[in-house]
Amino acid sequence: MDSLTQAALGAAIGGTVLGHRLGRKAVLIGAVLGTLPDLDVVIDYGDAVANYTQHRGFSHSLFVLGGLASLLALLCTRFAPARDITFRHWWLFFGLCLMTHPLLDALTTYGTQIWWPLDVRPSAWPVVFIIDPLYSLPLLVGAILALITGHGRRAPAWGLAISCAYLAFSMGAKSIVESRIAPVLAAHELREAPRLVQPTPFNVLLWRVTVIDANTHHEALVGIFDGDYRPPLESYTRGAELEDIALAMPKGARLDWFSGPYLRYDDTMIDGTRTLVATDLRLGFPGFHPFSFALAEFSGGEDWQPIVTYQLDTSRSDNGVALSRLFHRILAPEPPLCTSDFVERRWVVSRPKAC
Repeated sequence: MDSLTQAALGAAIGGTVLGHRLGRKAVLIGAVLGTLPDLDVVIDYGDAVANYTQHRGFSHSLFVLGGLASLLALLCTRFAPARDITFRHWWLFFGLCLMTHPLLDALTTYGTQIWWPLDVRPSAWPVVFIIDPLYSLPLLVGAILALITGHGRRAPAWGLAISCAYLAFSMGAKSIVESRIAPVLAAHELREAPRLVQPTPFNVLLWRVTVIDANTHHEALVGIFDGDYRPPLESYTRGAELEDIALAMPKGARLDWFSGPYLRYDDTMIDGTRTLVATDLRLGFPGFHPFSFALAEFSGGEDWQPIVTYQLDTSRSDNGVALSRLFHRILAPEPPLCTSDFVERRWVVSRPKAC
């Protein structure tokens, strides 16, 4: 999630746990602790792929943050005993403020290395978009009221309860979406294909479904107000013929570890040079994927040479138009919104009749 939301979450938890004893201080300290894990963004790991895949790494590890919480609790128990706060309460305060940060991040699409240093893929159970005002607002209001009134517990506790209820609602919405997309995938013989179901930007009412099938990836939009409407699948080439070349390179293998099968590969011209580009299909939606990386350049003959990876500028001038059409799609499935409307045609395999 964004840093403001993480600060608000830390403030709400800090006020809920120790606001009755520390007042405003609990809210302020909680806000600082809530943003602390994201300080890893100042670290330069050497190239674009490393920076992309190392973020939400050691600083988001439950092992690291649990150890830090224990250390802080010991120090406060030793040097701030006048408050009559036990080690257990200090640990709950520091532990929850710190560790809820990566746990909330793990509920987004990007993924979080909560088990670092274990060599396992980042954990991701997407039920909320990385920026969702309806989740963040109750936390912010609760924290601000606590700071204004000086009563550090009640308002943050209410804000936290409402935001948790919103997450529960989102989980229920995801279950509805999964049940509606299941017969569509079955009809296309895609029951066992890897799939990713995630909310579209800034809401949990319209969901994007991404399905990987060898050299093809399929997209569908499903809303909780769709009723019996069966969404069409739109299909795009994934460039799987370039996958083995990318995986033979350390940076390509690292991206595959980080993003799983949700990668597209392109052999494209950049400044007059054939370049192998990998795009993370999980973030954004077709035509608006923000994370594309140049991995190698073609040196002639049959050889691709790895390069110092860099991120491509994929920004577009029609972002507002796309978001507007997405929001209109929330309330009604007709007329259908086709993601291929926003994509370069060279990547489209088939366009459903419904579109």
